[in-house]
Amino acid sequence: MDILLIRPKPDKKTIGLQNVMICEPLELEYIGAYVEPMGHKVTIIDMILEKKPLSYYIKKHNPNIVGITSYIAHVNVVKNYAKEIKQVNPSCKVAIGGVHAEVVPEDFEDDNIDYIVASNGLKTFAEVLTSLNNNDNRKISGVWNDGYQLCTKETTFNYPHPNRRLVEKYRNRYYYMFHNPCALMKTSYGCPYQCNFCFCRKITDGKYFTRDLEDIIEEIKLISEREIYIVDDDFLVDRNRILKFFRLLKENNLNKKFLIYARADFIAENEDIIDKFSKIGLRAVIVGLESSNEEELKKYNKKSNVEINEKAINILKRYNVECYGTLILGVDWDDNDFNRLYKWIRKIDIKFINLQPFTPIPGTELYEEYKDKLIIPRNESEKWDLAHLTVQPSKISIRRYYWNIIKLYYKVTMNPRNLIKMIREYGIRENLKLSVGASNITIQYFIKMFRN
Repeated sequence: MDILLIRPKPDKKTIGLQNVMICEPLELEYIGAYVEPMGHKVTIIDMILEKKPLSYYIKKHNPNIVGITSYIAHVNVVKNYAKEIKQVNPSCKVAIGGVHAEVVPEDFEDDNIDYIVASNGLKTFAEVLTSLNNNDNRKISGVWNDGYQLCTKETTFNYPHPNRRLVEKYRNRYYYMFHNPCALMKTSYGCPYQCNFCFCRKITDGKYFTRDLEDIIEEIKLISEREIYIVDDDFLVDRNRILKFFRLLKENNLNKKFLIYARADFIAENEDIIDKFSKIGLRAVIVGLESSNEEELKKYNKKSNVEINEKAINILKRYNVECYGTLILGVDWDDNDFNRLYKWIRKIDIKFINLQPFTPIPGTELYEEYKDKLIIPRNESEKWDLAHLTVQPSKISIRRYYWNIIKLYYKVTMNPRNLIKMIREYGIRENLKLSVGASNITIQYFIKMFRN
């Protein structure tokens, strides 16, 4: 069977991080690795990097089935893709998967979509292929169909390594900010914490499980890129597991650079881990700081505080590890709140920040609390990108709010001291590339402001 796997290109209305990063479609590489041994021919098309329309690739490859991965901002893009596929080849089946399909599968209900893979993606998609081969119309456990879904989500991961060969022609174009080129890797699933704004734990029904470390080392041996972005929701969870990971890296003489996600409280309580990791390749950590306000941290159920955040940042600095801080901007903020955050960012002295207006994501507890206060309907999925305001600000206008975001971002990133540091560390070329991407995001915000 001929299978086409698609990574969608975001809608033009989406304020997207693809302006500063394009990472490999790891989930599609896993699918390819799982179903190719079943005798199927698999092709991956990355629409972010391709110039031709999807219809061109449908005509060229004439697939039996097209699988499309997706996030919340892709829902309408995916539905349009499905319509385009059916117009070119009505007999071609369309299957949708990805994290949003697992958390809120009903969002993808559409006449042009044949299968919504809502749990255990690899096994379920393989069952779909077997069913098509056998002309079997039975309902498949794990496929959402008119509300039908009966499947316990797995808590183990015994699958082949991702088939990175399937994106060979794109590989030198995958990067994350200054990590270029950069490969992706996943070593655990779910998150053991309960932050109420986050949908990550919803994907695994609140369960957290890890891959075998020896298998992880074998995968690292196959990765040609020097930089590896470990996309676990939280990589630094278990001290003993991390220490064993360090030991295995050394025993196998693996010389890589790593970007990871980690919580501030773990970093603050385990300085020795950061010390050891920095000596064998830790280059940067994405830390969910979320706020400089204690009450907001309690509201988000973060189980951390401002003092812990500051201690973690100082530890990372001590060992020359970059901190990429993510921050949630409250919808009840005014100019003073943005100024307060700026003063705190200057105090802690970090130069990389990701500013996200508070977004009650469907599938989370906070969505239920705010769903009657939305100013962007859920069906306008392309604007649910963690950059648009989805809830009306209570103290300032939308235009003023966006202006505060732009102003805060540039006051931090265009600080002369920060600019000099970044040029010294990463060079002029990489900084220019990042600046162009950031400028594209800024232009999108200005358009929103002028249109109010």
